[in-house]
Amino acid sequence: MLEITPNLNIESKIPLYVQLYGYIKEEIRSGKIPPMAKLPAKRKLAMYLEVSKNTVESAYEQLLAEGYIESVSRKGYFVCEIEQMMLTEKKREFVKEVLYEEQIYKYDFTQTGVDPKTFPFAVYRKISNEVWQQENKELLFLGHPQGESNLREEIAKYLYESRGVRCSSSQIVIGAGTQFLIRILFQLLKGKHFAVENPGYHRKLVVFEKGEENVQMIPLDEDGICIAALEASNAKVIFVTPSHQFPCGMIMPIKRRAQLLQWAQEEYGRYIIEDDYDSEFRYSGKPIPALQGLDTEGNVIYMGTFSKALLPSLRMSYMVLPKQLIKLYQSQYLFYTQSVSRIDQEIIRRFLNEGHWEKHIHKMRVVYRKKRDVLVSTIERYFSNKVEVIGEDSGLHILLKVHNGMLEEELIKRAAENSIKVYPVSMYYSEGNTPKNKVLLGFAILSEAEIEEAIRLLYNSWFKILK
Repeated sequence: MLEITPNLNIESKIPLYVQLYGYIKEEIRSGKIPPMAKLPAKRKLAMYLEVSKNTVESAYEQLLAEGYIESVSRKGYFVCEIEQMMLTEKKREFVKEVLYEEQIYKYDFTQTGVDPKTFPFAVYRKISNEVWQQENKELLFLGHPQGESNLREEIAKYLYESRGVRCSSSQIVIGAGTQFLIRILFQLLKGKHFAVENPGYHRKLVVFEKGEENVQMIPLDEDGICIAALEASNAKVIFVTPSHQFPCGMIMPIKRRAQLLQWAQEEYGRYIIEDDYDSEFRYSGKPIPALQGLDTEGNVIYMGTFSKALLPSLRMSYMVLPKQLIKLYQSQYLFYTQSVSRIDQEIIRRFLNEGHWEKHIHKMRVVYRKKRDVLVSTIERYFSNKVEVIGEDSGLHILLKVHNGMLEEELIKRAAENSIKVYPVSMYYSEGNTPKNKVLLGFAILSEAEIEEAIRLLYNSWFKILK
């Protein structure tokens, strides 16, 4: 009989059959029990090891299930022939998690956050609790790939009333964030050359997905995207942020919008992707209507989000596809499962339907206008003509051009030494076209008092050190 002598521990928490299975498996893997070797009969091995027959039988069944042995009728169990590379035990070096200890800043001028003190926790909690109390079992399952129809109807109504967007609910696709939806657009528009604003938010993502050779970088002037440069390119699709260009902050005037629409209409298959990411926050005059509302030929793809104005962690965005593209999406791309839970969709539907969204936007316009005013006035008080403020008329960030001889990297470093985090602008530019002395300041998450103190410290960081 083949010698099998495991050191079984009856006091161990590990069952005896698992101990026996593990021992035989390692003997096979190490080659000590060779291929085609016959294993002892279950009864004989049980008697030899002084264990029950069930223990041996369970161990053999596990080895059989994993393919280490095979059962031959009326002959017994035999070791299978397994590729040697599968059997050879190699020393594996496990990758240890590197704990990235990011510096903690007292003042963070991020442009991705919202004011945490004004989030409507009570209303959101009430709606969320009521949604769960309904015990609607349908909400536990995946819904329509485009998103729930009743939420899409609310979005279509809101977009028409607030942004002038003309669409039916059937043209709307909901997804977990703008980047997720952009990847769907890459499929719908595959084979086309893309163009992006330079500088622009979408540059890195589009280059990463499409390859730099397939992406045109279109420069900006004081009115936004340069039409002449766009016409000179071979692009068929252009990403734009006309209502508040990111990061420069300019608003595209109606004449430039008409020129951009004319470019799209001059050749079949051209599209404009309009990212309307924070259009709700305009501080002088009414919000600018969306470019999509001016489009009569179906050349504009409109994108919006609930993350910027409500809560970034929600990860719920939407896009409005022209009729020809929604037909293509529905015929070929409905295999994309919906990435936003039906529960979150129902909460946002009620938030819109019951008027809470509109109330929240009105409140936040007042809050953010005050913060913008404090930021700009404090900069003027401390810096005077030593800096230039760019893009302060709308949105939740500004650019600051600093005239002290420091480059972007040093400006960020000096600020960090005073526990202030300001952000680079260079990452939004193509190589070789980067500004030398600009930084980005978001102001949503900081209080008015924090903004004032942070600007005072920035002045000390950037100018007093020079004296």
